[in-house]
Amino acid sequence: MDFMSALDIGASGLSSYRTYMNVVSMNLANAKTTETMEGGPYVRKSVAMKAEQVYSPFDKAMWDQKNRDLTGVSVKRIVSDDRPFKEVYEPGNPDANENGYVLYPDINVVEEMTNMIVAQRSYEANAQSIQSVKTMFDKALAIGR
Repeated sequence: MDFMSALDIGASGLSSYRTYMNVVSMNLANAKTTETMEGGPYVRKSVAMKAEQVYSPFDKAMWDQKNRDLTGVSVKRIVSDDRPFKEVYEPGNPDANENGYVLYPDINVVEEMTNMIVAQRSYEANAQSIQSVKTMFDKALAIGR
């Protein structure tokens, strides 16, 4: 693997986990949203990621079987959760139905905070891998001088 491939893999992780963090933040911000533009309560979202091949533009001709297993990650799609809404009895709420119940998204704040920590740590790991590649590249340049 060359330095550019390693940087591409780390960059793909940074991009994917930034999207994951944005989705988690959106879930937390809308945990009490009872009415959206589409109608009805906010629907919790999650991120589906997929592994992908990362080819260096500098080394395509020399790409051998051993290096084909090297992959990056990308966001395949953002999916809506199919959890049922929570029904809370609030007869004074303007969004209450005829029985006095308000539908809220089924968003567990503890679960979302855990997802945020996972996304943050994964982002930090990818940033550190990029920093390590830069350090190795600098040392290789110093040896070559």
